[in-house]
Amino acid sequence: MNILFVITRADAIGGAQVHVQDLAIALQEEQHKVLVLTGQKGIYNEILRQAGIESISCEYLQRKINPVADGKSFRYILHIIDLFKPDLIAAHSSKAGILGRLASKLTKVPCVFTAHGWSFTPGIPEPSRTIFRWLERLMVPLTEKVICVSEFDRQIGFTAGMNPQQLLTVHNGMKDVVPILRANPAKSDPIKIAMVARFDEPKDHSTLIKAVQDLDAQLILVGDGPNLPIIRQHVEQLGITKKVAFLGFRQDVAKILAEVQIFTLISKFEALPCTIIEAMRAGLPVVVSDVGGVKEIVIDNETGYVIPRNDTEKLRQKLSYLIDNDQERSRMGKLARQKYESELTFKHMYDRTLTVYQEIVAQKS
Repeated sequence: MNILFVITRADAIGGAQVHVQDLAIALQEEQHKVLVLTGQKGIYNEILRQAGIESISCEYLQRKINPVADGKSFRYILHIIDLFKPDLIAAHSSKAGILGRLASKLTKVPCVFTAHGWSFTPGIPEPSRTIFRWLERLMVPLTEKVICVSEFDRQIGFTAGMNPQQLLTVHNGMKDVVPILRANPAKSDPIKIAMVARFDEPKDHSTLIKAVQDLDAQLILVGDGPNLPIIRQHVEQLGITKKVAFLGFRQDVAKILAEVQIFTLISKFEALPCTIIEAMRAGLPVVVSDVGGVKEIVIDNETGYVIPRNDTEKLRQKLSYLIDNDQERSRMGKLARQKYESELTFKHMYDRTLTVYQEIVAQKS
């Protein structure tokens, strides 16, 4: 198959970008031809190039609604479809999803849209939430299938009035690491807690910072983003600069996770974060916010703890308990690794996704 991936952002690396990259590599290894069309050129294009994946950027494609730029982006997508002649368009992220499906309708090339969290999920402010809910309802008839990365998102689609026959759940999956990159949760002196996330919505670094200020542990924050200066200032104001390390954007996350004992991801809303799967892959206990489809992969009191949004005290209690109990860290980390192996590997996700792609192309041929 010729598969055209369309994704909005190339200036930042998140779960959607990693998802597309891993799929593209695997598809290419099986002799499918892939091309990734991104928004304005950024670090993601270079990462794809290093992985041997061809990508092309559209300078007009951006997250914000801009009728003039969106019109130019749409025409550019049509141009690339004419040149590449895909058998399938695989659209990811809201803006690329809308433009990709409109292009699909016009060119009669089938389209699959992967929803990495809806833009009208609980936690999204109004009026954006209502606008995107109506836009997505209008787009579904232009889509052969919508892949939701969590059952939580699939149910949101149902509630929004989407056709249940077009929505299916395929949980995110991550490629495994070599055994040397598995963590030792029982290790201490000092105990290290890591959060891997962009400093941007919907992540809630502020709640985490407040929760750890009195804990006997080192906090490692991996990622960049527009809110980084605000969080740095918050850390300075609390007088805990010596216990918080800002590592910036990193491409060696697996190596970092191998050196920590607890993983946390505190958010206001999510779909199904890949960083949680990376932590479980490393054999770490995870302490995460009860948002999106998190409960579908994190079993409370077994593979970690799922806590309410914005609950600083509950977060502090759970982290404190794990800091003081090395056997519990080890027990939860082992169960987390088992959960990864049984349900969250890349092969689980790839096989289901490839089947969807092949069935759609076969129906249209």
